[in-house]
Amino acid sequence: MITLKGPNLFLRALEPEDLEFVHSIENDETIWNVSNTQTPYSKYLIRQYLENAQQDIYEAKQLRLAICKNNTEETIGLIDLFDFDPRNNRAGIGIVIQNLEERAKGYGAESLGLLIDYSFKQLNLHQLYANIGTENETSIKLFTTFGFQKCGVKKDWNLIENRYQDEALFQLINPFL
Repeated sequence: MITLKGPNLFLRALEPEDLEFVHSIENDETIWNVSNTQTPYSKYLIRQYLENAQQDIYEAKQLRLAICKNNTEETIGLIDLFDFDPRNNRAGIGIVIQNLEERAKGYGAESLGLLIDYSFKQLNLHQLYANIGTENETSIKLFTTFGFQKCGVKKDWNLIENRYQDEALFQLINPFL
């Protein structure tokens, strides 16, 4: 079971007890535009997902971890590796901090740093990538702080509030290889 520790938080594998938290994030329409979700998820489907969440990344092709505060163990967000491609040693990475009050406190940066380190040093990935809406300045700043570089723009990629918006592709090549 994976647990990655930082000075203020830790990342851990999902547990069945995370049902309500995951359900609330997956059904929060305010973040659907960054997660490409279009319909709500039932608790039944999320329960099934959590039962299979213990699969190895090589089986599931993804890894989703809970972001928890060290001092209270409160779960405040999720961070994912997705589209894991072991043949080409790459994966997508995404993050969400659920409550606005918990954002802009460094939790996203600390979580991202922990998962980048794990991805490059433990999984030996060659690269990570992130798809970020070009208007999402906060996420662009977060990812570029870690060295992600914009390598392309998908024009009119996402329909958000009846308006097409571009999405940029950011890559980070493993500096340890």
